[in-house]
Formats: sequence, C-alpha cells, structure tokens
Amino acid sequence: MTEEILVGIDIGGTTVKLGFINTQGDILKKWEIPTNVANAGNGIIDDIWNSIQTEIDQEDMKNKTILGLGVGAPGFIDTKTGYVYVAVNIGWKNFDLAQQLKEKSGLPVFVENDANLAALGENWLGAGEQADNMIAITLGTGVGGGIIANGKALNGENGMSGEIGHITIDPNGYLCNCGRKGCLETIASATGIVRQAMEEINNNTNSSLASLYENNGKLTAKDVFDLASKGDPACEAIVNRTMDILGLTIANMCTLINPSKVLIGGGVSKAGDQLLTKITVAFEKYALPRIKEACEIRIAKLGNDAGIIGGAFLVKQKL
Repeated sequence: MTEEILVGIDIGGTTVKLGFINTQGDILKKWEIPTNVANAGNGIIDDIWNSIQTEIDQEDMKNKTILGLGVGAPGFIDTKTGYVYVAVNIGWKNFDLAQQLKEKSGLPVFVENDANLAALGENWLGAGEQADNMIAITLGTGVGGGIIANGKALNGENGMSGEIGHITIDPNGYLCNCGRKGCLETIASATGIVRQAMEEINNNTNSSLASLYENNGKLTAKDVFDLASKGDPACEAIVNRTMDILGLTIANMCTLINPSKVLIGGGVSKAGDQLLTKITVAFEKYALPRIKEACEIRIAKLGNDAGIIGGAFLVKQKL
C-alpha cells in the first residue's frame, strides 16, 4: 500500500526549508537549501523542484505518493492564486509562485505567507493545540504575525491580515523598511532591540554594553537579554520597554479576535521565561479582563519546523 506524503516548503531570506511529512504530521525527511536571491530570485523555483526531485528519486520514496506542496513565502501574497505581489527579502515582485511550481511538479500547490504557515504548523502540532482562535507572533530579524480565526488562517482582502510588525507604535519613531515610521518591527525585532542598544552605547560610552560591543565588534539581541538578566540597568530598561510595547500591542490585537492563545516564536523567543513573564505582565496590565481570562500567552514549540509542518497542514486542509 502506498503511503501518502505532503511536502512542506518554507522559503526564507537565507535558506529554503523542505520536508516530506505524512498525513499524521510526522516528519519523514527534512533538509534545506540556500535561497538563491541572485537575478531577482528567479532561480529559486528551479532549485526547490530539483532538490525535491533528487529526494523523490531515493530508494525509500519508491512506494510513496505525494499529494501536494504547501509553500510559505515572506511577503504580500494572494493566497487564492498563489501570486506573490512583493517579497522584499528575496527580490520577488509580481511573481507567480504557485503557477510556476505547478508547471514544474504537476502537483497541487498551495501558498501562504510564511508567518501564517508557521501559525498553521504551531496550531496543528505545536503549542496552539488546535485552537479555533489564535495569534502567532514571530520575533526574528523582523516581526511577523499569523492569525487563526474560527479555525482558518486569516488572509484579509488582499493578503495583508496579521501584519503585526507594521502596527504603528510611535508615529515619530524609527524609519521602517516598509517606508513608514515607528512600526512595531523597528522596536520588538532582534534588529530593533540591537538598534536600541546601539543608541544606548552612543549615549553612554562607559556602559557594560559599550565595552561588550568594543570587545566583540558586534552586538546581538541575545547579548542584551543576557546583560539584562545579570542586572545591567540599561539592558533591563531596553528589555522592559520592548516587552511592555509587545504586551500592549498583543492586548490590542486580542480585542479584535478574542483568542485562546497567543504564541511567541522566532529567534528572540529563545529568551524564554525572561521574555514570556514580562510580556504576560504587560498584556495583563493592558487587556480587557474577559479577554485576559480566556487567553494564554505561550512560547511556540516547533522552532524551525513550524513552516514545513504548516505547509503540510495547508495541503491536508485544502485537499
């Protein structure tokens, strides 16, 4: 009897993660390839299909049937057509992702924004535990968001739903990549935390932060959390401010969809309880009591696998 396989594909700015996953959600095989952003990302689809083809040709895939491909890409996407309007990090503009992959593979292809894909994955097999209403937030180089409402990923009219990273926090704040000022992403991402730390270094050249930067020649968000946990006042202030802003933003988002869970993932979430406790305190300070009672904030569980698992779930859901 042939086993049915779902292919999950998570296209990121530096790597494409791929996986063969069965209908129960077990990862049978996973691997990654570099994202080839040369020539406006035009070689990415060929790279993906060639790589999948190589894996399909292996002996252990002989009696398996592939049902379809579920793909996540960073950017603004029309999920009905699988058309990518713009994906800044990989150079795509008006790119017909689903159509190109369908032609190469001869298989059904379904496309989602990468943050929505991660949300679907986390909700199927991770910390979401199949919640009907959930918000997933990814704190990485930028800030991504995915919303599950009534059991389905929310896309909105033209694919812009859940763009939490671009909620305006401070109209006079830092300039964002989107061209506007003071987006959440300019503060709460790894990049935003480092930016705040660099400002602190410029204002106080004798601080622990300044000497760490001088010794290492660089600074990461993890450095800021580490120094904060050791009681460094400047880093504590940065962490407290950032988590307070996140808690406030989450409280505002929860007013719209009244979720049972908010999941925090991405590289910055590795700060664990240090991050979770402060966000929760801020959320509880700002949220309406009934919203707060129904909602739990958790750290996401699936890490880098959330996208490929979400891709598999997308195929399962659509077929």
